[in-house]
Amino acid sequence: MTYRVDVLKMGQCQVRGPEVYWMDRWDEWEDLYFYMVLVRGGGKVAVINTGPPQDLSTLNERWTSTFGPRGALVRRDEETPEMALGRHGVTPGDVDFVLITPLQAYAVGNIPMFRNARVCVSRRGWIEDFQAPPYEMHVPRKLRIPDDVVSYLTIEAPEKIHLLADEEEILPGLTTFWVGAHHRSSVAYLIETGEGRVAVTDCCFKYGNIEGHHPLGIMESLEECLAAYERLRKAADIIIPLYDPEVLERFPEGKVA
Repeated sequence: MTYRVDVLKMGQCQVRGPEVYWMDRWDEWEDLYFYMVLVRGGGKVAVINTGPPQDLSTLNERWTSTFGPRGALVRRDEETPEMALGRHGVTPGDVDFVLITPLQAYAVGNIPMFRNARVCVSRRGWIEDFQAPPYEMHVPRKLRIPDDVVSYLTIEAPEKIHLLADEEEILPGLTTFWVGAHHRSSVAYLIETGEGRVAVTDCCFKYGNIEGHHPLGIMESLEECLAAYERLRKAADIIIPLYDPEVLERFPEGKVA
């Protein structure tokens, strides 16, 4: 089975260099784009991540306290899930699978919008980033999983959630493996396409991490980071870092395959 892959922009912000590149670029600012990835094939529709929550105030209060006004997440009207998907003839109700990486508000913020979708999350991440963190998380729970998303997944529609094993096939030609590094819930999704195997992940923010052999700055494990990059280089023909503006330069209009 092969799939079509399109990258849709959901917003952007700026961070200081060391958040992207480990112990480097202290005086530089890095642009981050937040993406949803649309995957279609075999009569199925999947999205990787759902974009930031509709109300950005709580998230931006924390981000601007760290980086100042430049750290605020900015989203244009055309970057809402409904508008971005609509340009591809897709509605949230058409989506069969929502694939998450990682459990953070900017990725999970619109899960309740996808009422017909099965929501796939790393089992390890669901436990360690949400249910039973092994240590104090540097991101508050409500900025990992907002209240409305918790309510949807645990009370309103718990049958919708599917907890992924560390290695799992979701559909023929669409698989996942756990990477860690960034968060306990960080995974890579591998998608078979006519252009080769596409990997989508948050364990590298930018191509400079994985192609420039420069580890991610905001990570929880250097060992996991380096192991993930080695595997991704071997497993994928095309890598999509989930926050790099360069993705839209390499793949105009977000058309990857």
